[in-house]
Amino acid sequence: MKAIRRFTVRTVLPEPLRQLEELVLNLRWSWHHETLDLFRAVDPELWRSVGHDPVRLLGEVAPERLERLAGDRRFLRRLQDTAEDLHDYLTAPRWYQTRYGAGAASSPAAPPGAGEPAGAPSSIAYFSPEYGITAALPQYSGGLGILAGDHLKTASDLGVPLIGVGLLYRHGYFSQSLSPDGWQLERYPPIDPNGLPLALLREHDGTPVRVTIGMPHGHDLHAQVWLARVGRVPQLLLDSDVEENDQSMRDVTDRLYGGGGDHRLLQEMLLGIGGVRAIRAYGRITGHPAPEVFHTNEGHAGFLGLERIRELVSEYGLTFDEALEATRAGTVFTTHTPVPAGIDRFPRELIEKYFGGASEEPDVPCERVLALGSEDYPGGDRTVFNMAVMGMRLAQRVNGVSELHGRVSREMFGGLWGGFDTSEVPIGSITNGVHAGTWVAREILELAAREVPSVIESASGWEGVRHVREDEIWRVRRLLRERLVHDARRRLRESWRQRGASEAEISWIDDALDPDVLTIGFARRVPSYKRLTLMMSDPDRLRSILLDPDRPVQIVIAGKAHPADEGGKRLIQEIVRFAGSEDVRHRIVFLPDYDMALGQLLVQGCDVWMNNPLRPLEACGTSGMKAALNGGLNLSIRDGWWDEWYDGQNGWSIPSADGLATPDRRDELEAAALYELIEDHVAVTFYDRDAAGLPRHWLEMVKHTIATLGPKVLATRMVRDYVEEYYAPAAASARAMAADKHAGARSLAAWKRRVADAWPGVAVEHVESNAEDSPHVGGRLAVRVVVDLGGLDPADVAVEVAYGRVDDADALVDPAYAELAAGEPVENGRLRYVGEVPLERSGSFGYSVRVVPNHPMLSGRAELGLVALPPAPAGMTNGNLR
Repeated sequence: MKAIRRFTVRTVLPEPLRQLEELVLNLRWSWHHETLDLFRAVDPELWRSVGHDPVRLLGEVAPERLERLAGDRRFLRRLQDTAEDLHDYLTAPRWYQTRYGAGAASSPAAPPGAGEPAGAPSSIAYFSPEYGITAALPQYSGGLGILAGDHLKTASDLGVPLIGVGLLYRHGYFSQSLSPDGWQLERYPPIDPNGLPLALLREHDGTPVRVTIGMPHGHDLHAQVWLARVGRVPQLLLDSDVEENDQSMRDVTDRLYGGGGDHRLLQEMLLGIGGVRAIRAYGRITGHPAPEVFHTNEGHAGFLGLERIRELVSEYGLTFDEALEATRAGTVFTTHTPVPAGIDRFPRELIEKYFGGASEEPDVPCERVLALGSEDYPGGDRTVFNMAVMGMRLAQRVNGVSELHGRVSREMFGGLWGGFDTSEVPIGSITNGVHAGTWVAREILELAAREVPSVIESASGWEGVRHVREDEIWRVRRLLRERLVHDARRRLRESWRQRGASEAEISWIDDALDPDVLTIGFARRVPSYKRLTLMMSDPDRLRSILLDPDRPVQIVIAGKAHPADEGGKRLIQEIVRFAGSEDVRHRIVFLPDYDMALGQLLVQGCDVWMNNPLRPLEACGTSGMKAALNGGLNLSIRDGWWDEWYDGQNGWSIPSADGLATPDRRDELEAAALYELIEDHVAVTFYDRDAAGLPRHWLEMVKHTIATLGPKVLATRMVRDYVEEYYAPAAASARAMAADKHAGARSLAAWKRRVADAWPGVAVEHVESNAEDSPHVGGRLAVRVVVDLGGLDPADVAVEVAYGRVDDADALVDPAYAELAAGEPVENGRLRYVGEVPLERSGSFGYSVRVVPNHPMLSGRAELGLVALPPAPAGMTNGNLR
């Protein structure tokens, strides 16, 4: 008989060991090696069998073993030291407090709100649909979740007062296995929250907190809130599997990215709306300061803006427009996708179902909700509601996750700011980073601490890596490669057994892979644009590379296709079948069930990290960053982060044929380039050894990679950038809006209405200049413009001249801007504006003028998407400078 319900019974620890529970319930253990060593010492054999999961460890350790440990003075001293180290970590001032002049840190162990830096956000709410914290908390599917987990961990390390918000999925993403013919199979094992390092958020009387969202059919959506501790960062995870819900509502948080239509929309309503309500409950119970900044990690959590608007309207009497301005000021939106297909878009009728009719909030009219997500711009689909578009309209600050992705996003979403050049679309970029404590091998960290302690102190200290002995680096690199080989064999054996193979059929696995052979890693999600099978474009050529008698290569592959992606599953099957061929199966393997634990082994153990997406469809990618920190070299298309940080010595760039060929021809060209690089450059460099058996040039590249990329790819750099470029300015804007009973929000909303109503009457009527027939560098061009302000005041606008180099079509290239001064009135209420343009460079030169809204509370000229341009270039001057 099968059990109808599965749950975890937690061990009651002897009193001397109670601090073990405190250590388990703070996820800092997932990146703190000394704490992991302590857990290992509880029962080394059991620790291995439970997959290094401390909750399972304490749930299964024998009572007799616990009693022995309770009397072991050496273990108890070690436990006490580890617990004190955690307490110090949680309470001591860190970068954030030092940077902003605070003397103490706000943490679970300090008084709520104590020691917050003056002028910096007292609290930042970070919303994401998934988080990759540890394999023991399977609430992630891929890069978005891994990035979110690294963001929380790094915020903790830096003392940034972040609070994370997400959903708790009772079946996580999925566990992957393979059928006998290599087809991906999915399994959704149930997850018992009581067997995870979580605690229910409870009211002061002990009852579990509930958040509720009204539904049109009368069966409201209720959720409880689980609390995780990610170092200093509290993380709230909402769970709809509660008795107050009917079955359909219980299933809202059944699995990550499961279902579609209503189910997906309900998940995102719970994340956004329910997440804000969970934060309010947490603050009420714990005294945690209310967030001043809300960071929306992709569009899934966009509805949080609607909930904050509702709060401001109902609690402070603001109008919708006034609440919108107050909400936007403190919101940061990060987009992670460079393709429209990666964005959640719902039929407008579905939004009307849940936000209109009987479900309509009087303070948040359905028509205003629909307008926020409307693709009402050239090329948009007006029948859909776009979550990313709503997220951008609800945020004053928007960014992509690499410089290239920022450029792609400005083109992709430029219609929201029509009239402005793509370069002026207000979408910036902060390139992703990775959390070293999670992804860098312990042996590498210990080598760095021993040989280059200055790395920890400053970015300049990374140059010291160049002086580390090459034989030491090579020793550690072989150790990590050997570890990967042994674990890959174990996983391969398990996979073949699951597929029905007998022991006699899998004896070859004992010799699969080789710890002394050049090892290339390729692991990621498997959408078509990542091109899992590009390496197989010419199977015979790939075979010759793998089986080269002098310079053999081995490839370790992992990846999951979305359960609904039949094309992705076919790609996996193609790889699996090739990797099962008797002649190459010892040189190329596919390891199923790609998760954080496998990811760590791969980025630590591979010599080369291969990445060959269709450029520019990789927003950032971070696996290659992790490999680089571990002494691996990158072999990649110049996409995402690699486009901005490849320097010719830190790996190899696969030439891209984007825009130059048909898709099939493009794959053929790029695959040929990939083969040539592996055969004639990567393998040659790896196997070129000196008399001591060391690949000197390879190791020089490794040291150069770590020295130059180390300070760039760390998530500490990323989070600092967010704090200084986005969080602190957003907090300042939010405070300006909220001051004096939200006078700033009221004033800005009224100003925007007045400007928008008058803008159709704003016009540039005449432009002239004193251009000479042959102007010279060093001269100045006087420009005079007559403008009709349409009834606006001169202070409401800025009249600018844009100038610089022009291309063959007379388009300005990277123009500079200068503001013109208002001069004397002209007839019929028009104004003349005057100014000068410096002629600082020779060659083709041109200029134009424009009128844009101007207000001190705007984040930039393009915020409103309004611009008035001259009707035609007639009468305007361009020419050549000498």
